Amino acid sequence: MPVSCENCPLRNCEAFVPMTDAEVAFMRQFKSGELRVDAGSTILMEGSNSPQLFTVLSGMGTRYKTLEDGNRQVINFLFPGDFIGMQAGIMGEMKHSIDASTPMVLCVFNRSDLWSMFKSHPDRAFDLTWIAAVEEHFLGETIATLGQRDAMEKIAWALLRMFNRLRMVGLEKAGAVPFPFRQRDLADALGLSLVHTNKTLSALRLRGLAIWSDGHLTIPDRGALAALSNASPEPLEKRPLM
Repeated sequence: MPVSCENCPLRNCEAFVPMTDAEVAFMRQFKSGELRVDAGSTILMEGSNSPQLFTVLSGMGTRYKTLEDGNRQVINFLFPGDFIGMQAGIMGEMKHSIDASTPMVLCVFNRSDLWSMFKSHPDRAFDLTWIAAVEEHFLGETIATLGQRDAMEKIAWALLRMFNRLRMVGLEKAGAVPFPFRQRDLADALGLSLVHTNKTLSALRLRGLAIWSDGHLTIPDRGALAALSNASPEPLEKRPLM
């Protein structure tokens, strides 16, 4: 049974700006259904022209780009509340692919209805613009991390950011969040070798700063990890939920 927008479990999460009754009513009309996918499934493929847009209702995924030699470059990771497919909606085709790292449930929207949002609901259209601006900001932060932080700082920054995001969507239990990704994915996203990543994660674990084990991530002291990564320990800014 599809989840109604009125009862969306994400609406009460710390990560998102509260929605008005009018916004909820519009999203109920905008939503065309739900899609359930298995872990390992491709949701959107680079070069595709998808007629649909999605919001991640539950589960996690990986964004990546395939290079000419067939190698895969991880761009970032998907979490509940992320809006995906807008690239194809605006540019005509996807410039990267998205795979499900876990079983996922996606809210589905018809791309053809996107323009009516800009015409009839400028407040929601502005939220889309805000989401795009945040993605641009995150890209800049990532480039700064790749260029200026050492391996320890890179991994500490990435783990802290993802832990905070997962905590803010209500997935923290007993100090741990689900973390289904592979070390290879994290290494790829940060421009590190798998061996160096493994050694750095081991060092963080020995220092009691970050423990990634059995598909879960625990950060005993977020302040200490933030200091190590030269990042803020403060919660991430609230974002609109589509």
